[in-house]
Order: sequence, then structure tokens, then C-alpha cells
Amino acid sequence: MGALPSPALSEGAVDFIDDERLQGLLMSARPDPIGIREIIAKSLAKQALTVEETADLLAIEDRDLIEETFAAARRLKREVYGNRIVLFAPLYIGNRCLNDCAYCGFRRSNPDAVRRTLSDEEIQRQVEALENKGHKRLILVFGEHPDYDASFIAHCARLVYRTKVGRGEIRRVNINAAPLDHEGYRVVKEAGIGTYQIFQETYHHPTYRRLHPPTTRKGDYLYRLDALSRALEAGCDDVGIGALFGLYDWRFEVLGLVSHALHLQERFGVGPHTISFPRLQPACGVRFDWPHLVNDFDFMRLVAVLRLAVPYTGLILTARERPALRREVMAFGVSQIDAGSRIEIGGYTEVGDTQIMEREQFALGDLRSLDEVIRELMEDGYIPSFCTSCYRLGRTGQRFMEFSIPGFIKNFCTPNALTTLLEYLVDYASPQTRAVGERLVAAEVKRLEEGPVKAALLRNLQAIRETDQRDLYF
Repeated sequence: MGALPSPALSEGAVDFIDDERLQGLLMSARPDPIGIREIIAKSLAKQALTVEETADLLAIEDRDLIEETFAAARRLKREVYGNRIVLFAPLYIGNRCLNDCAYCGFRRSNPDAVRRTLSDEEIQRQVEALENKGHKRLILVFGEHPDYDASFIAHCARLVYRTKVGRGEIRRVNINAAPLDHEGYRVVKEAGIGTYQIFQETYHHPTYRRLHPPTTRKGDYLYRLDALSRALEAGCDDVGIGALFGLYDWRFEVLGLVSHALHLQERFGVGPHTISFPRLQPACGVRFDWPHLVNDFDFMRLVAVLRLAVPYTGLILTARERPALRREVMAFGVSQIDAGSRIEIGGYTEVGDTQIMEREQFALGDLRSLDEVIRELMEDGYIPSFCTSCYRLGRTGQRFMEFSIPGFIKNFCTPNALTTLLEYLVDYASPQTRAVGERLVAAEVKRLEEGPVKAALLRNLQAIRETDQRDLYF
């Protein structure tokens, strides 16, 4: 058995969430059309918004102005990310947990939860099943428990990387796990992980205290809030933040996320690589009479406002949401989604299409296969991407921002998205999906300017179609 990491905080750790100030901004905001359009113009100029400006967007009540924020989010998404959508899948490694979060099916006191930690052989079988579907990017999910220490997380990441079947391989392993100390982050970084993701769950202090017993490690608000500052100090240059919407007022949580992003930017010169915004969903042994559940329209609003507030931060939309809503929200600035997801422990080899709630953290809303999701994305004009080149070429953290802010990243992202898409089409896609995809690839190539990048891309695409060469990237 491992041990819990030390409770040490980062250098100069501070609780930067001022509840009274954030609440006051939401209550005092009186947005007028001229002011709102100035804020939107700032965002469209690729400048991050202040917390005050974000509060003004959240306070809009006029439906026409809300529609203007939707339109601006769509435009900003196209300008910064183009029509690419990055795909990944979650892989739950173990659900043993010392915490007792009131909203979680894996909470310590839930007698109905089936506790399990995958063995090495079982992890390999899960990864092989995912590779056989065409996945290239995974996020490994762990409960907070001494068994899941930094060494175990690093071991699992290495095991995933070396597990290959046929032409399949996992090229990017992200982590969703408990906060670590500095040494723990260094250990997992050495294993070649990508993004280390930690959700604050709720930024509202009273709600946080009510839902997370003080006798648990997660009951320490500042320790969790400071977690990604420690990760950045330890050299993990890609971190992801998130909130679980439905625990408290969704507008407050948006301000919390923006505050967190700005804090990391100001302190480390780089904000979070991603922001996640999952909504509460039913879970085994968990009540579902929460007073702050977010309706679909407000969910669309929060995604649009986040896109405008943090133009260069990736936004992750999960399979908690129904397919129809995912399809609608995609255009508001989403850059990553999971697809073909199963969140039962062992779910990729041991279950069919029916969810087994005793083995899940929460219910999923989108159980479609990866092939179905990819086909719909392409029919809607998106380029599904499995690209991982930036991470492996060192274009991460501050260096990623140096490339992305001037727009240089466009020279890499679309070509790399097309090569990874063609890999999927040739190696894994159904005939129907391949036909849709080949038409999309041809149309996207035609749009590219003539020059050395396009010429190299054409050579790479030909090699993928005619040889066993794979993983060709810029």
C-alpha cells in the first residue's frame, strides 16, 4: 500500500476565491448592450476577460444579447480552433476512495458501490479493447486512496503506453486523480503523462464544506484549490481545471473557474490547458434532489461564456450529456469530447450497452460508439482529431501559448488532425463512416493553401493509405 501525499502547499499558496466579491459582482452587474458588445469585441480580439467582465456576460437577461454571446462563441471557436474536435476516452482504473462526497457514487459510505482496482492484465485488456476501436488518447481515472499513489499512477501510465495491438497505440495519457505533493507530480510527469486534471467541484466555500466532510482529505478546500499550483511548480506544464455544475449557482461556478484560470496565468505565465464543466447526473446510492441543477439553456450559456472568457483554453464536453445537446453545444467553443465511453471499472470488455450503476461513478447520457460519434461529427462539418503531436514535440505550457496565440498552431493542427482521422478511417472505421470521412478529408485538403505544408500532408495521407506507416505528424 502507498501513502497519502504530504499536506504541504505550494510556495505562497493563497485562497484566491472571495465568495462575497463574486456574489457581489453577480448581484451588482447591470449589463447594457453597448458595454456587452465591447466585452464581446475584447474576447473576439483574443483577449482573456476579467472576472468583472465575465460577471456582466452572466447577468444578461435580454434574449437577443444572449444570442449575440452564442454567435460570438461560435465565431471565436472557429477562429481559434477551426473545425477540429479532439477525441478521447476515460479509463477508470480503480474506485477505492477515502472521501465521502455527497454527490458521488464512489463515495466511501456507499454500500452499493462495487469496489475494484484493475490488475495489470485487466488494464491491458481494457487498453487493447480501446485501441481496437481506434482510440489514441485516454484519461486514466482514480479514486483518492493510498493504493493509488504517484508511483501507482505512473506505473499505470507506462503500462498503457506500452500496450499495443495491431496498428493501435495510445499516444497521450492524461490523468484525473487526487491532488499530489510536489514529489508526486514529478513522479507522474516522468512517466510521460499529458494533462493532470483536478476538479474543485464547487468554488463556493459553504457548499464545499457541506458536501465534503472535514474528516476527509478532500474536505481541505485550500489543499485542493492549490493542487494544480503545486503541479505547475513541479514541472507538470499542462493542467486541467473543472467544476461540477449543479452543486451551487452555475454563474458563481463560472466565475470560480475564470478566477482559477486567471490566477494560474498571473502566477505561472500559463493558464489551464483545459476546463471541464460536467453537470450532475444520477448515481447509484445518491439522492438527486439538488436545488441548483442546471437546465439545458443555462448549460449552453455557461459554455458560451467560458469560451468568451478564456479564448485559448480548451473546453471539454463529456458524455454525461445527451447526444442532441452535445451536438448543439459543440459549436459554442468545445474543443474536446469523449466518445465510445464506458465508466464502469472494466467496462470496455465486461459490459454491453446497459449501464451497471453499481459499477459507475454516475450515469452517462451518450453511449454511442466511437464510430457513430465520429460519423456525426464529420456530417456536421467537424474534423475529428486524435492528434498528440504538440505534447510529444514539446509544444506545451508556455511554449504552446507562444505557438497558439499568434495563430501559428494552424499550420500544425489541421494537417495533424487529417492524418490522425485518416488513420482511423483506414484502420477502424465502418464502411459508411469511411465514405463520409474520405469526402471530408478531400474537401479539407482542397481548402489548404498550396505550399510545403500541403505537399507534405499529401505525402503523409498517401503513405497512410498505401503502407503501414502511421503516426506521421508536423
